Amino acid sequence: MNIRDYRKPEYNVYEIFLNRWSPRSMSGEEIEEKTMSALFEAARWAPSANNNQPWRFIYARRNTKHWETFFNLLAEGNQVWAKNAAVLIVVISKTTFDNNKHARTHSYDAGAAWENFALQGSLMGLVVHGMQGFDYDKAKEILGIPDGYQVEAMIAVGKPGKKENLPAYQQEREFPSSRKSIAEIAMEGSFKSE
Repeated sequence: MNIRDYRKPEYNVYEIFLNRWSPRSMSGEEIEEKTMSALFEAARWAPSANNNQPWRFIYARRNTKHWETFFNLLAEGNQVWAKNAAVLIVVISKTTFDNNKHARTHSYDAGAAWENFALQGSLMGLVVHGMQGFDYDKAKEILGIPDGYQVEAMIAVGKPGKKENLPAYQQEREFPSSRKSIAEIAMEGSFKSE
């Protein structure tokens, strides 16, 4: 697949940003622990306010006793394709600093860690698909996430699979999406409505 058939940057950027996208088709093959550790290592080096590092990753590997718990958190539409993931991850963030003062940017910082994770996965040729289609409250309860932590998102990670293994309606969406123009997202001086 030629990424530039789908994504046309307005200005020159490194290919790493264009190449990262969220496919759904995965092979079902397992991923080695050292590969997962490399993804978490990339996330570990994300920037954060006052070096708070509020991100946490709770995960289940395929064919382990934890898999069904994580899989059953997913919305039905995500279960259709995520069943072939090698790992499912719940991303959470600590809402305070160690001194218990509110960490206003905890979600922002967790997002930076997620991006590092996703870019590392893309560079390694993996499918890394973030999603919000799951039961946040159930995740907090079942995974024993204490107060002071916020559930942010889930991630499915796997080795690439064949597009044809997806249902027809998902095959139609299995390509890198474009993005809004810079003029729509960057505003000098004050907010400008669309």
